[in-house]
Amino acid sequence: MRKNLDLGLLIIRLSVGFLMLLHGIGKLNGGLTFIQNMVVEKGLPGFIAYGAIIGEILAPLAIIIGFRSRLAALVFAFNCLVAILLVHSGDIFTLGKTGGWAIELLGLYLFTSIAIFFTGAGKYAVSHQHNWD
Repeated sequence: MRKNLDLGLLIIRLSVGFLMLLHGIGKLNGGLTFIQNMVVEKGLPGFIAYGAIIGEILAPLAIIIGFRSRLAALVFAFNCLVAILLVHSGDIFTLGKTGGWAIELLGLYLFTSIAIFFTGAGKYAVSHQHNWD
């Protein structure tokens, strides 16, 4: 059986992009008030909460279709890092109730987006000739 790295990258892009997109859609439907309050509580301007829309809707869409995937993955990773630091900083070195890492889902998003940054989108993408693809 032959390896198909491009198909593997497509599956990874679709999986991580779609799953994070659901988080972003949830934020659109439920509003950003929770995030705005948290950001303001940390002493930052409230408009920073709109970065969640970029990191959880626009970047995942770009990853899914394969347009500037490396750049989108970088934005996605930054979004995950901000979420870890703002919301889950107390859980970074904590195990969950079932023995896994307390923030394993967010960690999976973060490390997968970093992997996409290094690999690029593969050939099954809208754009794959540019350095940021």
